[in-house]
This record gives sequence, structure tokens and C-alpha cells, in this order.
Amino acid sequence: MRVDLGNILSTTPGVSEASLERLDEQVAAAHETIEAGRADAEHGYAALNLPETADPDAIRAAVEPFESPEAVVTVGIGGSALGAATLSAGLSGPDDPEAYYLDNVDPEHVTRLLDSLSLSETVVNVVSRSGTTAETLSNFLVVRDAMESAGVDWTERTFVTTGEEGNLRNLAAKHDLPSLPVPDGVPGRFSALSTVGLAVAAIQGHDLEALLAGAQAEADRLSGSLFESPAYAYGAASYALANRGALTNAMMPYSEDLEYFAEWFAQLWAESLGKDGLGQTPARALGATDQHSQLQLYRAGPRDKLVTLVRPTERDDRAIPETDLEGLSYLGGSSLGDLLDAEFEATEASLAAAGVPNIRVEIDDVDERGLGELLYGMEAACVLYGELAGVSTFTQPAVEWGKRAARGLLGGGDFEEADAVSEKTQLVVE
Repeated sequence: MRVDLGNILSTTPGVSEASLERLDEQVAAAHETIEAGRADAEHGYAALNLPETADPDAIRAAVEPFESPEAVVTVGIGGSALGAATLSAGLSGPDDPEAYYLDNVDPEHVTRLLDSLSLSETVVNVVSRSGTTAETLSNFLVVRDAMESAGVDWTERTFVTTGEEGNLRNLAAKHDLPSLPVPDGVPGRFSALSTVGLAVAAIQGHDLEALLAGAQAEADRLSGSLFESPAYAYGAASYALANRGALTNAMMPYSEDLEYFAEWFAQLWAESLGKDGLGQTPARALGATDQHSQLQLYRAGPRDKLVTLVRPTERDDRAIPETDLEGLSYLGGSSLGDLLDAEFEATEASLAAAGVPNIRVEIDDVDERGLGELLYGMEAACVLYGELAGVSTFTQPAVEWGKRAARGLLGGGDFEEADAVSEKTQLVVE
């Protein structure tokens, strides 16, 4: 992974090289804290050890009974789905089993998906550390019922990824289901390189060792200086810009294969850093599509944004046919890849010319190694940002509040958070 900070040095907001050098002293101290947390496998920091602690052989063994399905449906939410979705979207080829994700409880969507699948040829992966996540367990009960109604033995088509205790662990023991453990000390949004994220990639036949090797390459580059570590360069620069008013971070990959990556990044950044009145709001965009929908705002709107431009430098290409249409002859003989690169560089230059801070992030290719580098790099960047900001990066109290409120509304217990619903102020216009 490569990070270019050149377009934040003369922008508004922006930083100077001198200010980055001063910040580097704080980066050094934060790195010591991070390394100590990794050494002790402390909660959260343990996620940065996954390139060494994840076991590809155990993952492949757990999914071996499900050889060559037509589809795999992951039933999970948030970090229990987004990491796996990023990998399957980025790596899937035409012969891979289709990967689907039930990460919402929209009844019409769930029904449409189940009706579209050959359930006898579908594998179901149920993911929840606690085994009590309401959305996940509700969707699983619906999927199980659909399988039973279709005459499919769901116990032959299901595996679970969960913690050491809880409803899903008990279910796996009762029905002798294949299972994978959610690793200790790894929050869901940091679990893409663990059993949580890698199981679907294993079913699809992707190279887990290459994914972890890419992640390890970025881990090996973590150091006490932002000028020596791309991950820390990104995290420190984002933090510095947020302090200067860039409170929105528009993540804009120039690859359809990385569209889900922007979704994953949004959870990572928002849930980890949005604490104590601090944080940087992630916005999701896609190049070049959103040059025609969002770039106007980024370039000419409020000066409160950082734009992160991500691209692979290698990709399969497709030629643009020659044409005699007036005004379009310049396109003939070029390629779609050439055009996309031109769009990327034009957007970058357009933002810089308007004084809008933007950071270029590049990987060689959207393949196993490249995705391993990118995912690990952004996780490490997020952890560093949290250290610099002094927030509790690995907790999510606002999310837990909402879970308790919803459970109380559904009759799952007496939770004072549910009372807030009846106290809602109304101003209805009909």
C-alpha cells in the first residue's frame, strides 16, 4: 500500500510538512502503546496480530463439507458481514459460488433473496460473537424455516461463526454443526482478516495465505514514524486534518471491486472514532461514477472534507473501439482503464486546484495480497487515529444503547433505553 500526502500540504484545511514532523512525536508514543497492546493481545489491539494468529487450515477444514455450492449466504450484521463482503466482492470470479449477505431485516429483501436461491445448493454462514444479535438470529430463524419448508435439511447446509458461549454455540453443539470461533479480543469491525471475514473467501477458493501475507507486509511497516509507515501516514494525516476542520472523510475508490470496501471503511471509521464529540464522518463514493453526483460538493461546498482516492495500479483492461463520430475520435485506440486513470488524476487535480485536501492510496491490484494490505492498513490507521485523539477506539456504547432499546421494545427484557421511544417529541405535518 502506498499513501501520497502531497495534496494536503497547501489546502484549506491543510497541514504543513513541519506540522506533520511535530505530530510524528505523538505518532512515536502512540506506536509504543499499540505495540504494547499487541504484545499482550489486549482487546482491540489483538486484531493487529491476525496476520500471525489466523489459521487458514482450520478455516478451510471447517468449510470443507460444503464443497462447490451454488451460493453462500452470510447471516450477520455490521462487522459480522462487511469484511467478508469486501473480500468476496473484490475477489469473486465467474466460477465462484455467489456470495450474499443478510445484514438487514427488511422483510421484502429477505423474501426476495430466499425465493431466488436454490436452497438445497446454498450454504448458510451464521455469524454472531454473542449468539444473541437480534437481527442475525431473526434472519437465521427465517432462513432455517425456509429451508425446512423447501424440504432441505438445514443442519447439512449450515455452519456458525461465534464465541465460546451463547445461543449459536449451543445450537452448533446440539446439531453437530461445523463451527469457527470468533477470535478473542477482536471487535467485529476489525475482524475481516479472521474467521469472520475469511470463511466465505475459503468457500470461494481464494488464497487465504496471500491475504494474510499482504496484511503482514503492512504490519511489518508499522514503526514509530508516520514517514515510514503508509498506514500511520494515513491515520495521522486524517487526524490532523480533522483537528483543522475536515470532519468528513469521503472514501472514493476507483474500482467497482472496491465499492464494498468503502462500506466496510465507513463502519470502521465511524464506530471506532465517533466518541466524546470527536470523530470524522465517513462518506461513501465511487469513482468515476460519483464525479457526476458528489464531486461538485467536495470541490465547491463547505471546506470541511478530506477526500480519499483509492485505486489499483494494475487491472485487466478493455479497449475502446475506434470511431469516426465527430468529437469522439480521441477515445478510439484508448481503453477503459486509461479513461478511468485519467478520471482519477483529473479529480485529484481538480480538488487540489480548489484547495480541497485529498490523499491518494494505491495498491498494486485488487487481489488477495492487495486487499490484505488495504484492509490491514486502514485498520492500523484507525487505531493510530484513535490513540492520537484519545478516544476508546474499540468500544461502541451508542450501538449497545440502540440494541438494548430495540430488545426492550420487542419484549426481550426490561431496558430503560426502550422508555426513550415513548418520550419522543413529535411535530407531525400531514
